[in-house]
Amino acid sequence: MDKFRNYEVVFSGLKEGKHKFQFEINKAFFELFETEQEFTNPRITADVLMDKHSTFLEFWIKTEGVVTLVCDITNEEFDHPIENEIKVLVKFGEVYDDSDEDVITIPSTDHAFNVAQLIYEDVSLSIPMKKVSPNVADEDLEILEKYSPKETEDQAGEEEIDPRWEALKKLKDKN
Repeated sequence: MDKFRNYEVVFSGLKEGKHKFQFEINKAFFELFETEQEFTNPRITADVLMDKHSTFLEFWIKTEGVVTLVCDITNEEFDHPIENEIKVLVKFGEVYDDSDEDVITIPSTDHAFNVAQLIYEDVSLSIPMKKVSPNVADEDLEILEKYSPKETEDQAGEEEIDPRWEALKKLKDKN
């Protein structure tokens, strides 16, 4: 976690109440995760608002900016806006636990909370599965739809069942 040190929100020593933090998210940030990205040239700002309470912390992380995507249809690059906000409750416990998506438990001995993973997931989930440039004409989309494979009635119905499984099912139904 040392390489993510710049994305720690140190809450130890802060008074109870709201505190603001801001992080610039660029290519170097995503290189820390050592994964291949579906986008290039990220220019994003992550605004983090932490509300410190005596027994827990509330985080609101708002990401805004632009990434460059490659259009699935034309293969041209285009800028895609990123805008998302998440809320996470951080409570104190014995060990780190992030099994609940809305509540993260950190050891009560911690003095800081690292927001890098939350920012990474927030941006990654903002990337659409189908990347279509806003410059693609409606006529092109209509032509693409016209010649795309269609689901036939045979495909829409039940799948063909292997006769061996059908025989076993009959045995099961008799019991």
